[in-house]
Amino acid sequence: MNRKELDPESSPQAAFGARLRSSREARGWKQDELSTQMGISSGHISGVETARKMPSLRFAKAADVAFGLTGLVDTFERQWREIQHGSLLEGFPEYVGYEGRAAEIRLFESGVIPGPLQTLEYARALADYAVQRGDITPEQAAERIDFLIERQAALVRTPPPVIFAVLDESCIRRPIGGPAIMAGQFARLIEFAKEPNTAFQIAPFAMGGRKPFIRLVHLLTLSDRSVMSYVESQTQGHLDRELPSVVPLMRNYHQLQIEAASQAESVAMIEELRRATM
Repeated sequence: MNRKELDPESSPQAAFGARLRSSREARGWKQDELSTQMGISSGHISGVETARKMPSLRFAKAADVAFGLTGLVDTFERQWREIQHGSLLEGFPEYVGYEGRAAEIRLFESGVIPGPLQTLEYARALADYAVQRGDITPEQAAERIDFLIERQAALVRTPPPVIFAVLDESCIRRPIGGPAIMAGQFARLIEFAKEPNTAFQIAPFAMGGRKPFIRLVHLLTLSDRSVMSYVESQTQGHLDRELPSVVPLMRNYHQLQIEAASQAESVAMIEELRRATM
C-alpha cells in the first residue's frame, strides 16, 4: 500500500493531517475504526490525513471527542482555528483555553471593546468590517462569532472568575456599527460593572504617557496561582508563561488601575455616552 508521507512543517493543513494520523496510529486504530469513533467517512479521514481535504470545524470537534481532548488546551479545534485565522490569532486559541479556567482575568484593550465584554451585535459589526476590508471571508466571520460565544460561555461558571477590565478611552469613543449597537454595548458595560466578581475602569486620554500599554494586554492568574500573559501586535499574538516577562506586565497593570478613573467615574462616562446615542 502506498503511504503518503507529510512534512508537518510544510503547512498548517499538513500539520493537522500528520497529527491526526499519528494520534490514530498511537492508539492502534485503522481509518475505519476512527471513522466509527468520529462518525465521519474513512475516505474523508484519509483525505485530511494526506492534506488532500481541508478539515471542518465539525471534523475537528469530532476528532477531539474521539481522542479525549475536549476541554483541554491543545485540541484539534484549536489547531483548526489557527488554520482558519492564521497568524492573526497565533497563540490566541491557547490563551482562550486558559482564560476559560482562570481564577482571575485582567484585561486591557485599546480601540475596541474586549471580547468577554462585547455584545453579539458589536462583535458582528467588527466581523462585517473585516469582511468588507477583505481580511476574512464571510465564513470566517461566522466562525469568529461562534468562537466568541463559546469564549463568553466559558466564563459563566461556579465559582466565577474575578475579571478586571481597564479600557482605554478610545474603546468607548470609537463608534462601531451605529448608535443602536453602541447603545447596547454601553448598556452591557454598565451591567458588567455591576456584577459582584468584576471591576471596571476607563483609562482616560488625559493619562497620556503615564499609560503603560498601547495595545491589548491580557493577564491570567490560574487556580494554582501561576500567571501568564497574552499580548498582541498588529499582526500576531504571543502567549507567555515566563515570570521574568509576565511579572513586569502585572506590575504595570496594577499601576494602570491606580491611575485610571474609578469605577464610579468610568460608569458615569459610559452613561453619558449612552444618553447621547438615544
